[in-house]
Amino acid sequence: MSPTPQERRAARHQAGPDKPAVRRGPSGGRKKPITVDAIVSTAFAIIEAEGYEALTMRRLAVALETGPSSLYAHVVNKEDLDELLIGRLCAEIELPEPDPSRWREQLVGVCTRLRDQYLRYPGISRAALAAAPSNLDTLRVSEGLLAIVLAGGVEPQVAAWAVDSLTLYVNAHTLEVSVANSRLRRADDGWVVSRDDMLRRFAALPETFPHTRRYAAQLTAGTTADRFHFTINLMIDGLPRTGQAT
Repeated sequence: MSPTPQERRAARHQAGPDKPAVRRGPSGGRKKPITVDAIVSTAFAIIEAEGYEALTMRRLAVALETGPSSLYAHVVNKEDLDELLIGRLCAEIELPEPDPSRWREQLVGVCTRLRDQYLRYPGISRAALAAAPSNLDTLRVSEGLLAIVLAGGVEPQVAAWAVDSLTLYVNAHTLEVSVANSRLRRADDGWVVSRDDMLRRFAALPETFPHTRRYAAQLTAGTTADRFHFTINLMIDGLPRTGQAT
């Protein structure tokens, strides 16, 4: 009986290096063998060049000069591939040893590194949304974040939900940046307006929007990085702590 998708995913963590699939046909000997690593690397190349939305199993098979069925010997489905992609990015994130005296700084640092990883590949954070992490490399980052929050004296249940909220915000932030950048690259980039345009639009609003008109400068101030760090720090500042760490 063939192994279930769950068994195949579990085996990937235990079986050691991925065994390459044998290429058949006249050109089989000239092509690089298909491995999980080759599949993931090729998927990243597609995302980097065309965006995450362009990545499908069929598109990936074409890039690897094989048929979609060949990929399923290594990757269970698109969701499994998504998990591998996020795992590869998380594997490159350096995690600090939790320090109760520096936990806030450490938390911001890890979230920033995760943001930067996602921004390397347009739209890649879609792969992390609505997915419970099970990849060991992804779980390593979640484990590191949880350890840092706990070192700050935050009660375990609050710490667990805080990690979920922080990673969800990083995912949403990077997705919004990717969508905005994609629109800017298209010919119809009028959908993404400049700050000056926004100020003019707010100034032209009717008097039923008094606060938006009065505080237009504040509403449009700051870079995406400014807003990212503001929100991360705002979330951290709102965490109730029971310990003595500062």
